[in-house]
Amino acid sequence: MSSKPEMNDELREKIIAQPNFILEDHNVMRALIAANERSMGDNIVDLRGIAMKRLETRLDRLEDTHRSVIAAAYENLAGTNQVHRAILRMLDPADFEVFLRDLGGEVAEILRVDRVKLVLETVLDGESSAVKKMGDVLSVAPPGFLSEYLSQGRAGQARQVTLRQIHEGDARIYGEHSQFVRSEACLSLDFGKGRLPGMLALGSEDPHQFSPQQGTDLLGFFAGVFERAMRRWLS
Repeated sequence: MSSKPEMNDELREKIIAQPNFILEDHNVMRALIAANERSMGDNIVDLRGIAMKRLETRLDRLEDTHRSVIAAAYENLAGTNQVHRAILRMLDPADFEVFLRDLGGEVAEILRVDRVKLVLETVLDGESSAVKKMGDVLSVAPPGFLSEYLSQGRAGQARQVTLRQIHEGDARIYGEHSQFVRSEACLSLDFGKGRLPGMLALGSEDPHQFSPQQGTDLLGFFAGVFERAMRRWLS
């Protein structure tokens, strides 16, 4: 009398009729391969089984890479849409005061940052009454301040976009809210020949929102549009 369990006729017919159900089920295939190895004994090396394990490992890696690529693509698309919305909102105002107010309000909300500061270098001593009238988004600094702030004492020319994590924001930039800033994006602004430079600082309370490992293409594009908008106001 045979000790091997007999397969149910109905189950056998289903497998014969639709074998793909088994071939496409990873858990079932692993169980079948393991059973085949046990039946062969410990003294036989199953080269096909080893090859299948390696292929399975490669397939898992490819699936992980595929998921990572798709996630990155969705993240890039979301970031692009976000920057485009911020630019359109930034270009709406026909008045400079409204432009600055929106910059620290709706534009900041779209970009999901906690603080937006526009710093302009000037030869004036202190902040004039006209600057104070513009609200807390705009501030002035002496010539050379921005280069020192962006480089932080390091040699070389500052990049257009600087992303960094910080222990605490600079009070000269963020004022009374500086203690809450944990990361920032600094956008260098060139207003054209004969004009002193500026900087747009985006501060976040999230220490992981901006870091040197992130790409800067979208923020570079945003800085370019912002420069052109500011040239219109400055002229």
